Amino acid sequence: MKATHEPSSPAQWLLLVHQLPAKPAYLRVKVWRRLQALGAVTVKNSVYVLPAGERAQEDFEWMLKQVVGDGGEGMICEARLVDGLSDQEVRALFNKAREADYDAIASSARELREILTKDMNAAARAGANARLAKLKVEATRVSGIDFFGANGRETVDGLIGGLAAQLREDEPMDTGQDKTPERGGTDALKGRVWVTRQGLYVDRIASAWLIRRFIDPQAQFKFVPAKGYVPRPDELRFDMFEAEFTHEGDRCTFEVLLARIGSTDPALTAIAEIVHDIDLKDGKFGRDETSGISRLIDGISVLTKDDAERLERGVTVLDDLYASFRRKRR
Repeated sequence: MKATHEPSSPAQWLLLVHQLPAKPAYLRVKVWRRLQALGAVTVKNSVYVLPAGERAQEDFEWMLKQVVGDGGEGMICEARLVDGLSDQEVRALFNKAREADYDAIASSARELREILTKDMNAAARAGANARLAKLKVEATRVSGIDFFGANGRETVDGLIGGLAAQLREDEPMDTGQDKTPERGGTDALKGRVWVTRQGLYVDRIASAWLIRRFIDPQAQFKFVPAKGYVPRPDELRFDMFEAEFTHEGDRCTFEVLLARIGSTDPALTAIAEIVHDIDLKDGKFGRDETSGISRLIDGISVLTKDDAERLERGVTVLDDLYASFRRKRR
């Protein structure tokens, strides 16, 4: 299997350092909320950071004007390194904040999905549409400040897409499941370059394993930045924004791929349930093996920064897990 990386630009950061008067007390909360809305994260007390660029410069200049107008003081400076933190650690701070935002949206989407399982009159359906519209707005806002492709966007996009499709049908959801992707052979999926976003985690690792083991043993993989990548004609994207294979409804990418190839292998179904619960964090299947596999994947992610190596280590885990399920089945 061949894997390549798209080069990314060197990290460079913009810092806003500010000091506020002790009173009124609400001023700190107001400034904090404004900085949160910009997507900034704090690295030290009253020191906030954004990825450097024209937008960040404009946002921080506006923020500094607000701080000074409220009786405070501050300054903006550029830095290639943030004191005490590596670029990877700073990116992790951004991703952690955005993952929390995506988790909150996904939770609200699941609540709305439960409502749609019940009979609704016209007024209730209008209310559901209004709630969905707010979820879309919030998802757009969060994705706009998701600078490094945090985990969770694909889950949110899938849930919102499923809700929108259900409301268009103008009838209650029956089991919460979305339309199954077209099933078929794998010939059309062979000889392709499979593209996904950098920073592999459970769904992308498992999906790549499925592609290699059950779709195309000679598959090539490419890991690219989460935003701005334009696919080439021979490429198929998975588990990323606007991908050919990504979340649909409450299904993770692995489940979508599994349905696409029409597999009825119980061992693969078991793995799909584990991947689903780790990736979507909804406890839908509650398999005993899930917590252990989650810890293994977390360990791989922490110890292995290179995506190709991360995939190789994940493949070993999934090979063993698949063999275990097959042995139990026999």
